[in-house]
Amino acid sequence: MDQFTPLTGRLLVAMPGIGDPRFEHAVILICAHARDHAMGLRLDHPAPMVDLKAVLAKLDVPAPSSAHGVPVMIGGPVERERGFVLHTDDWSAGEASIPFGEALAMTATREALVAMVDPETGPRRATLLLGYAGWGDGQLEDELAENVWLVSDPDNDLIFDREHETKWARALARIGVDAARLSGQAGRA
Repeated sequence: MDQFTPLTGRLLVAMPGIGDPRFEHAVILICAHARDHAMGLRLDHPAPMVDLKAVLAKLDVPAPSSAHGVPVMIGGPVERERGFVLHTDDWSAGEASIPFGEALAMTATREALVAMVDPETGPRRATLLLGYAGWGDGQLEDELAENVWLVSDPDNDLIFDREHETKWARALARIGVDAARLSGQAGRA
């Protein structure tokens, strides 16, 4: 009998030499994981030359000046035109919000965009991501067996901070791995 351990709410940290340039130095939060699929959001890849204020303006959502310069993240290569608001679970859009992990939720509605820039009624912390990372039946489990990902517990400071260029190394350090000592060669013991 095979062991299946869902990774929902956990972080995936890419190993060097992952073999897919879309995921080099990636830190991905797994939002859903079942035997036949997995879905996650990459936390460390800002969209070039796009900020939250510009996205909100394009969607005719009133944007405070504080939204200027706030990065919009590339959540993954799948459905890059689709937006997801990753946020703390202190705010919800009812059934449109999907809670997961420890005190996190994901919402893909205009209401979530409005809420994320409202300091009085919105979530305590939130990030807008475009696209997601997806895995089919057994694909993530195969990648884990091939040692292309390390698994880590989540940390809201790491998830929501804006220090994107150091997020991968910091995620590795949280699990006791020195990024400078990692080899790009995968193997099995």
